[in-house]
Amino acid sequence: MSQPCIICVAITGSLPRKENNPAVPITVNEQIESTQAAFEAGASIAHCHVRNDDQTPSSDPEKFSRLMEGLKKHCPGMIVQFSTGGRSGAGEARGGMLPLKPDMASLSVGSNNFPTRVYENPPQLVEWLASEMLKYNVKPEIEAFDLSHIHQAVALSQQGKLKGPLYIQFVMGVKNSMPADKPSFDFFIETLKRLAPDAKWCGAGIGANQYVVNEWAIAAGGHTRTGLEDNVRQDRDTLAASNAALVERTVALCDKYHRPVATWQQARDILGLQMA
Repeated sequence: MSQPCIICVAITGSLPRKENNPAVPITVNEQIESTQAAFEAGASIAHCHVRNDDQTPSSDPEKFSRLMEGLKKHCPGMIVQFSTGGRSGAGEARGGMLPLKPDMASLSVGSNNFPTRVYENPPQLVEWLASEMLKYNVKPEIEAFDLSHIHQAVALSQQGKLKGPLYIQFVMGVKNSMPADKPSFDFFIETLKRLAPDAKWCGAGIGANQYVVNEWAIAAGGHTRTGLEDNVRQDRDTLAASNAALVERTVALCDKYHRPVATWQQARDILGLQMA
């Protein structure tokens, strides 16, 4: 049997707003409800951001705490992954929620260009975030926007600075960063297998690239990410009805390639995560 495919749902992010799609969950209660539906549809990881009342991004640990409490209650066993991304805060504020001990947290290990700015991840901050994740037993999901990020993640893992096994997500389709290019995608997989044969990986596509990268990842035997953070549309002409609808679309791709969808228990086993 093929390895089960872990589906991560990125429920909110920092950028999509109600004006872009009314289904984008903003409040903690909306996020819990949306995640529960996505969990029931097949997602086993929830990638989480929090927002202020005016929809702007936040890194407030209190909001993360309420969100995690709700997810543990309504999505028992689901892997909770907090974002330490740079749009929600600056410097060490980006890791202010790590003492809450989520199962996982995103970690960008290098800088790169975004559509309108530089996404800054200086080595000192990367080292601090990694050390905080080790301190609180949080598994990092490396968000690789560039080939160099794969090499850096492997180096940090070999130095014992990341909780293993190494898990890297290839993020493709961000303007001015890594394009959704199939030969590049294949090369990243080959590179990771050469440098870290035991590493696990995931593919995430942004905007119209979401479905494309979902299919590449599932067909290649990896894991994948979907959700309204990355893409607010079902197709070119239709807004996505919900996070669950995008998860259901991904489940259908798993069926197409005869990949069983990972249960939360299987996802935890694959990623080496115990229940808290």
